[in-house]
Amino acid sequence: QLVESGGGLVQAGGSLRLSCAASGTIFSMSIFYWYRQSPEKMREMVGAITASGETDYEDSVKGRFSISRDNAKNTVYLQMNNLKPEDTAVYYCATPWHLNLNSWGQGTQVTVTS
Repeated sequence: QLVESGGGLVQAGGSLRLSCAASGTIFSMSIFYWYRQSPEKMREMVGAITASGETDYEDSVKGRFSISRDNAKNTVYLQMNNLKPEDTAVYYCATPWHLNLNSWGQGTQVTVTS
């Protein structure tokens, strides 16, 4: 089970840190993804972090977003800086298992005002 939190309302240029708490999975061995979905777009991948801590990001968030993980806390983070209105979306985390089953948590809403 994955539980996302940390979303909120922020002005453009602001920052938020999202958390994804995992249970029932071999956390330290799993790759984790962050996705987002807005009413105007299909769900898109924002970035990913491997078990070894390597990260990759979608082009529009490179240099602004950063993914990290704390294996001791079974938690993955998405640090979002210099937020833009187009970042407004519901953000989800997922593992390959969740993707294969198309199983998503409740997500956390991020709203960026101009």
